[in-house]
Amino acid sequence: MKVLKFGGTTVGSAHNILTLLNTLAEESKAEKPIVVLSAMSGVTNALSSLADTAAAGLGYTDKLIETEQRHVDIAKELLAGQQLEETVLAQFEVYFTELRSLLQHIQSLREVTPKTRDLVLSYGERCATYLISKVAELHFSEALFVDASTFIKTDSSFGHARVHTDLSNRLIQGFYREYKDHLLFVTGFIASDNHGQITTLGRGGSDYTAALIGAALHCSEIQIWSDVNGMMTADPKMVKKAIPLTELSYTEAMELSYFGARVIYPPSMTPAFLHKIPIVVRNITNPAFPGTVIQHDTQKSGSNIKGISSVNDTSIINLQGSGMVGKAGYSGRLFSLLSREQINVILITQASSEHSITFAVNPADAVKAKQLIEQEFELELQAEKLEQPTIEQDLSVLAIVGENMKQTPGISGKLFHALGRNGINVRAIAQGSSEYNISVIIAKEDLRKALNTVHDAFFTELKKTLHVFCLGTGNISTTLIRQLQEHHNYLQQHNGIQVKLIGISNSRRMVFDTDGIPLDKWQQVLETAGEPADLQEFVSRMQLINLPNCVLADNTASPAPIGFYEEVFRSNISIVTCNKIGNSSDYQQYKNFKDTALQHGVDFYYETNVGAGLPIVRTLKDLMMSGDRVLRIEAILSGTISFIFNNFKGNASFHDVVKLAQEKGYTEPDPRDDLSGLDFMRKMLILARDAGNPLEAADVQIENILPPSCLQAASVAEFYAELKAAEAYFVQLKEKAESSGKVLRYIGSLEDGQVKISLQMVDESHPFFTLSGSDNIISFTTDRYKERPMVVKGPGAGAEVTAAGVFADIVNVGSH
Repeated sequence: MKVLKFGGTTVGSAHNILTLLNTLAEESKAEKPIVVLSAMSGVTNALSSLADTAAAGLGYTDKLIETEQRHVDIAKELLAGQQLEETVLAQFEVYFTELRSLLQHIQSLREVTPKTRDLVLSYGERCATYLISKVAELHFSEALFVDASTFIKTDSSFGHARVHTDLSNRLIQGFYREYKDHLLFVTGFIASDNHGQITTLGRGGSDYTAALIGAALHCSEIQIWSDVNGMMTADPKMVKKAIPLTELSYTEAMELSYFGARVIYPPSMTPAFLHKIPIVVRNITNPAFPGTVIQHDTQKSGSNIKGISSVNDTSIINLQGSGMVGKAGYSGRLFSLLSREQINVILITQASSEHSITFAVNPADAVKAKQLIEQEFELELQAEKLEQPTIEQDLSVLAIVGENMKQTPGISGKLFHALGRNGINVRAIAQGSSEYNISVIIAKEDLRKALNTVHDAFFTELKKTLHVFCLGTGNISTTLIRQLQEHHNYLQQHNGIQVKLIGISNSRRMVFDTDGIPLDKWQQVLETAGEPADLQEFVSRMQLINLPNCVLADNTASPAPIGFYEEVFRSNISIVTCNKIGNSSDYQQYKNFKDTALQHGVDFYYETNVGAGLPIVRTLKDLMMSGDRVLRIEAILSGTISFIFNNFKGNASFHDVVKLAQEKGYTEPDPRDDLSGLDFMRKMLILARDAGNPLEAADVQIENILPPSCLQAASVAEFYAELKAAEAYFVQLKEKAESSGKVLRYIGSLEDGQVKISLQMVDESHPFFTLSGSDNIISFTTDRYKERPMVVKGPGAGAEVTAAGVFADIVNVGSH
């Protein structure tokens, strides 16, 4: 035999009630279950509010009529004729007449006692259960309405009565023997004391009713029907990627439920736990889903934790003082005091020095707890053996739960790494010796971010989500977003990463969407839904959104975003940038970026600062991390200059080759911006700094390619005229190189802490001799690569390869 308990949402509409009856039809094929029912969703709160309103002497009639009408409306949807008018509506009239009279007495006395409140609340379960039992008679002739107060007996602690278990068991067993041929519809939540007065079983009372009945009759299973697919890995309202759990042990379910998972309430399930009765949490809106099985013996799962739970709002009280050190009795006095005053302590942590105790309570109890402590320890406070207790508000508790935790090293490390990397400060930590639970107290404003961060860290079978904010909408950003879209599925399948574009801005407009801007419609969204661009506001909004695993992608060539880099790092947001201005300006600024990113545990990737998509920065970093020593770096890091000198041969004139490079889009609008070597200098400076040299731009020696007359020309047209006039100069250079079997190459070098960029003639023994097209090339001579330097070569310019480099850097952030 099974006991099926249906919660408030499952009986809150005509549609759900019919679904409930269909479920019973399936379950009744084998053996008649016992059905325990809650009040309709929201009715218990409404009845409690009516009692308070009446006690305050205020008008309650409209709300009472509204509550009655809700029941009547659902009854009319499900019933008709005599069954409706003479049975259900007649009984509703009796119930609500009694309730109206009760509220009138409360209003006259201006007082609602716990005893009276219990009686008021009982009408919610009675109305819902009676209605459903009568609707069930249309399908099950043996359906019977049962008031649980006839056989569940308690003391007279109204509001949260203690059950007389032995007596209740005998009464339940006797009742069932007499009516076991019926399909019993039992009121949850309510009971009665030895005087026959109505009592209630407190929070989770309907679950408690089901557990008491199930334990007394040694049922095979207790089913808890609600509106969710069982117990989830986290609160689905906060973590969209939360998934249902197939099974849990009793201990895991208790831990998860204690810390906020509202599907079941632990104390109410104790009778089932003691008798090792499986509890199955099912979804009335998805009855085909198997739900979560909570049982004594569970199979070991692949995950180190089972779930993440939370208490959304809590306060902590700190008690400390030198007088506590080595003195017995302080903790006993403190927690005995709180227990006497019915103040529930959510979490406790104590310093090993015994100098301080921190504990968490419901915010509503915090001030009262502080006052009680001040009274209890008045003498110690006056003697300054203790400091004044302090309260910290606006906090939340996050707890990871799982039986596997005690057998797996590194769980706490993974938890704190995930929180720390995302800038979530931990105010207090608690872990029991059973190691089923690690709890941390954090700022309430960080709870959603923390839940998603920890969920991504532990449930690796799901995809880690990177939240990207993009500055710039030019060729690089446009190409990058296209690449992200094209490789969306590949990233998920092979890298376990999901990339969401949360914000994007250019110099005119910006737009945000926490669910992700569609990658195929981002331009349309930016234009239609965007707001005026403001860089400070963009950064502030990014911080305010406060998502985990955030990346700022700076795909501009503007100095404006650089000023916000340190602020972004301090917000625990990683930066990926192809904007080389920041790293090639003042050395102190470069160092500050590095130090701030390291201090806050985030990434700063700028591979595209030097060689677009070529792995130059990463190669240098890997060489140095492995203990190798860089002796010399030689490089051609300008695709434009590379193209020009690779094509300046034979009968080609220098003027015509530069013109061709501009026509192909390799140069800036003014080719002198490339040929001046300034961009090349920035790249070499970044490499030199990454190699450990604290150099400034003024320390780089640059040999001009162009004669002064070309550099000083007033316009681009005049520049080309001067370039043609200086042809003899370039021809002389070319002929000199060719006559000695060499080629011209504009090469940057780093050696002995000095950077030089100069036009050189190299022969076929040099690795740069065979360079072609617009390729970049770099040669690393190190202790390990002394005889044969390591060479990296390939396309070093263009939107496609640069975007690919930014793409790779974003993926590298995700790998952490």
